[in-house]
Amino acid sequence: MKINNSFSATLHILLHLEQMDKPLTSEQMAAFIDGNPAFIRKLLAGLREQKIVGSSKGHHGGWTLSRPASQVTLYDIYTALGSPVLFALGNRNENPRCLVEKGVNRVMSDTFAEAETLILERFKRLTLAEVGSEFIDYFNAQGQDN
Repeated sequence: MKINNSFSATLHILLHLEQMDKPLTSEQMAAFIDGNPAFIRKLLAGLREQKIVGSSKGHHGGWTLSRPASQVTLYDIYTALGSPVLFALGNRNENPRCLVEKGVNRVMSDTFAEAETLILERFKRLTLAEVGSEFIDYFNAQGQDN
């Protein structure tokens, strides 16, 4: 199963947006993640609907954060992306006849549900600014510029 990296890519480009004092084009943001501009526009469409980012047209146009990074939670971003599946693991057969497989499914489903609840609760508490401060602190400690 292919890993969905849209959440991570979105965090990456939003943190670049947060550091800029001017709008960025989808082409500029695509270069940050070695992606393509259409992918960036697709990611940001849901975020624009949730008023996390805004866009403007024209010569000096592009994308900007609509709110301070301290007011954007990872949960806001996650839901704006359509709540992508958190785990690549799943049950082999959702409607098994075998009692053993039914037991495995029940245990695995319960475990995944508990883990998902923990992750989403953490996403609700963690802001984009906090994610950004972690890497800024790391780079400052390493003596590198960010």
